[in-house]
This record gives sequence, structure tokens and C-alpha cells, in this order.
Amino acid sequence: MITDSIGNYLTSIRNGLLAEHKVVRVPASNIKKEITKVLMDQGYILNYKFEKDGSHETIQIALKYNSITKIPAIRGIDRISTPGLRKYSSAKDLPRVINGLGVAVISTSQGIMTDKKARQMNIGGEVICYVY
Repeated sequence: MITDSIGNYLTSIRNGLLAEHKVVRVPASNIKKEITKVLMDQGYILNYKFEKDGSHETIQIALKYNSITKIPAIRGIDRISTPGLRKYSSAKDLPRVINGLGVAVISTSQGIMTDKKARQMNIGGEVICYVY
């Protein structure tokens, strides 16, 4: 039985946005923490907090909405590389999401980063997800 914890993480965020929740709680792992930091740096979420309750660690994510129109900051969040089919990209072939308006989250040898930063550093890696 293979479980896709990153896919579940992204789906929790997507479902929280559709239900217009202010906060989403997801189980934590090191890669999810790094993806959350990238989402925060790019302005897609308001804030996050890592909580430890005994042996379980969770990430509490404050979702971001437009204050007037109530439209979420994240219009779409799509899983690209899955456990059954990994998607890798070289530095010159890194994808551009909506012609640069969105970001691709890339797992590289230097850590988790956006496609723009990976392009600047001239390194490729596994394309985890698209956020726009």
C-alpha cells in the first residue's frame, strides 16, 4: 500500500480553500515543512506554525484570502510528481507555470525551492507541484 503524503497535504489545502476555512491542520514531515515555507515566501499563505503534541507533529496553515472579494490567493494547486510516476526536469527544462505567474515547487539537491530560484542556481530536480 503506497500513500502519497504530499498529495494528501495539497488536497487538504485545496479542500480548506474550497470550504473557505481560515486554518488547515495537516500532519507534518520535513518535506511538507519546506513546501509550507516556500508557499509562505511566495505569498500564497498568511502564516504557518509547527505544533508538537506528544509524538505527533502538525502544521497549522493560515490560508490567505482577498479581504474584499474573499477570493483565495491560491487559485490552483496541482500535484505533478507522484509516487507511481516521478517527474524530473533538468535546469534548462524547468516548467513555467502560467507563463511565470504561478510557481513550480522543485525538490533539488540543494533543498525545496521554486522553479525561478532553481533556474537561477542552474540546478534541476523533481517537480513536486504547481501553485497558481
